[in-house]
Amino acid sequence: MKFSVPLESGRLVKRYKRFLADVVLDADGSEITAHCANPGSMLGLKQPGARVWLSKSDNPKRKLAYSWEIMEADGALVGINTAHPNGLVEEALVTGRIPRLAGFASLRREVKYGKNSRIDILLQAEDGSLTYVEVKNVHLMRQPGLAEFPDSVTARGAKHLAELADMVAEGHRAAMVFLVQRPDCDCLSLAGDIDPTYAEAFRLAKAAGVEVYAIGCSITLDSIDADRPVELLI
Repeated sequence: MKFSVPLESGRLVKRYKRFLADVVLDADGSEITAHCANPGSMLGLKQPGARVWLSKSDNPKRKLAYSWEIMEADGALVGINTAHPNGLVEEALVTGRIPRLAGFASLRREVKYGKNSRIDILLQAEDGSLTYVEVKNVHLMRQPGLAEFPDSVTARGAKHLAELADMVAEGHRAAMVFLVQRPDCDCLSLAGDIDPTYAEAFRLAKAAGVEVYAIGCSITLDSIDADRPVELLI
């Protein structure tokens, strides 16, 4: 995924109200409010003074012209925009970077299923069989090299796991794909201390036959590419 415009650099003042971040731009020293497309806690990724990069929209109808895309943390570039993971995983699927999910005939996004939910990606094989794919963004790192999910309590995430298990019970395939938006992690685990309910829901879903994959990203100021497997420690 290439960014559509050159990113602008700045320093984080604060992230607040979940979807807002104040940033001082390097270009002219002005302080702006950017959209932070990330509903999680962003644990370890919201230190004042951190270097960040923003995209700027020329859409006059947008309330906030800037969107927070990337930050520097622990010496690495980290993607924080959770609007991108579904597209990044789609690119990885189309290019065969998740071999167990390759060979599909069609791919659709945001398809209604389950209990008033939408699946992130629905794959259909030539024989008509379906694979339901849920994507979760990951950028929490509390130990060097180890990505963890989730970074806050997520009742919605537990609900998605139960619905994936339901799809398996109906005779379909279902998969959870963790998209690790940081290049300094080569393995992934669950943060059961942060959300034990999610950890238990994950255990039940996996036992029911839900497949689990993790893929990591290469990140530059020009693009983000989901291009490498991440070892699962779950």
